[in-house]
Amino acid sequence: MLRHPLAEVFGFPIGNSSKEATRHRAKRLCPYNNKVPNCTKDKAKDPLGVCSVYENNNPVITCPIRFRQDWLIADDAAAFFFPPDVSWTSLTEVRLPDKQGHSAGNIDVVLVAYNDRGRVIDFGALEVQAVYISGNIRNAFEYYMQNPKDRHDMTWEGSYYPRPDYLSSSRKRLAPQLIYKGGILNKWGKKSAVVVDKNFFSSLPTLPGTSSDNADIAWLIYDLSLDPDKNRYDLTHYQTVYTAFTPALETITKAEAGPVEGFVEHLQQKLDEKLENGYPPYAPTLTDLIEE
Repeated sequence: MLRHPLAEVFGFPIGNSSKEATRHRAKRLCPYNNKVPNCTKDKAKDPLGVCSVYENNNPVITCPIRFRQDWLIADDAAAFFFPPDVSWTSLTEVRLPDKQGHSAGNIDVVLVAYNDRGRVIDFGALEVQAVYISGNIRNAFEYYMQNPKDRHDMTWEGSYYPRPDYLSSSRKRLAPQLIYKGGILNKWGKKSAVVVDKNFFSSLPTLPGTSSDNADIAWLIYDLSLDPDKNRYDLTHYQTVYTAFTPALETITKAEAGPVEGFVEHLQQKLDEKLENGYPPYAPTLTDLIEE
């Protein structure tokens, strides 16, 4: 069993001591098509260069830039958006306006199809959702970076041990993205693709699927596969799931109700504690408030 949370740092497994890996760690470089050569995650001057973390010995992608390896995600999204003979290119961080002209946020990647005169004839939106981390990953990262050669096999313990936080990733980030930006794109009749890690997608409720021809959203699901010869992880396409917009959104945002009896029992415990402490419950009626 692994005894530390770090899977990849600055694009390489933490046990990779090759010349290339050492250079990326020393220069804080990003090998995955960031907007600049360096990693800019969290802080530009002191980046948190963690691309993925381990969960049950499996790497989970925690940086959205990590998904840009070889721009595989753009090729897979274009296959959903456009016919195979269409010319297209990609634009990153494109501002999306609402009806009033206010920003509804930036689209991670917009794929633009164009004709032989260079005019836009179609487009699709590509949203990338990495997994949030609960706990403190920076402490483990900084400890490793002080001596990568000797600490790649380190033991890391603590009450704030970093772990993937799938619930926050879906409810705090992915669902609002689909509601605001996805709602505008769907109203325009444009397709979207959502890029996620395999482990993250498996944590979501089962989405009602449809055919690719009838889909509004393609869920592009990826995994990291270790190449033992290079001692590096490669981004690999695991699965594509096609859904309509509204059923997918309702499934993700709707909480499943458990039995009410459990909540009533919790209320009873709270009430018993209050009565035992000598504070009888008091809820003023409208008459009481008027008389006061």
